[in-house]
Amino acid sequence: MKLITFNKKYLFIFIFILLIEIYVGFFVHDRIIRPYIGDLLVVILIYAFLKIFISKKHVLIAFATFIFACMVEFAQHCNLITLLGLEENKIARVLIGTSFSWIDILAYFGGFLIIIFVEQYYKGRNI
Repeated sequence: MKLITFNKKYLFIFIFILLIEIYVGFFVHDRIIRPYIGDLLVVILIYAFLKIFISKKHVLIAFATFIFACMVEFAQHCNLITLLGLEENKIARVLIGTSFSWIDILAYFGGFLIIIFVEQYYKGRNI
């Protein structure tokens, strides 16, 4: 099995979820979809991006993605935006975030579980 690859299936998944995330970011202003479903989807988005290029086992990539998301969340807890002097940078505020939440970590874990479930389901069906 090659480590580096190019997988069109994951490219299409990445683009599809990216478009959903952009739509949610610009047009959805509620208390459930934007904050929680958006966080759940971002883990799947990052996973799909990595799987475009990396052919390692899905559990390893999914776990690494979950850990990365948790690290970003803990960077928010440490007030990384302020430490870097990026309080006025809207892009940095969106990418890194500004407020820590345990519920966000639960949303990331939900994304991780969805990845594992879907990958196992399709692995058994050879799709």
